[in-house]
Amino acid sequence: MEPYDIHFLSLDHHSLIISDVEKTKFFYQNILGLKLDPSRPKLSVEGFWFKIGDGRQAIHCLQLPNPDPVENRPEHGGRDRHVALKIARLAPLIESLERHNVFYTRSKSGRPAIFFRDPDGNAIEVIED
Repeated sequence: MEPYDIHFLSLDHHSLIISDVEKTKFFYQNILGLKLDPSRPKLSVEGFWFKIGDGRQAIHCLQLPNPDPVENRPEHGGRDRHVALKIARLAPLIESLERHNVFYTRSKSGRPAIFFRDPDGNAIEVIED
């Protein structure tokens, strides 16, 4: 069988399940510095969208019952499903995480990258570009 001629162009968004809109909004806006996307339409579930980079990619946060257990996840987010973001400089983000007492680990490979979790246990990797 011949492979299909399929070419993905980019990642549009990544959805995360959250339990508390205000707590999560504070985390993504005030600790990570992401910009809220006001174009989110009225949906049947509470939540919000955050723009990433030039705004063509996003993180969608949806307040829904979480079918996955949050307990017993690996301490290092690289050993769990996660979203990976690129950043110009890690230092300002690390300062913000430390100021807000957010635990993080450095990449096990030695790359300039860190892993941490949002208030609902969603793992996030941030890689210095």
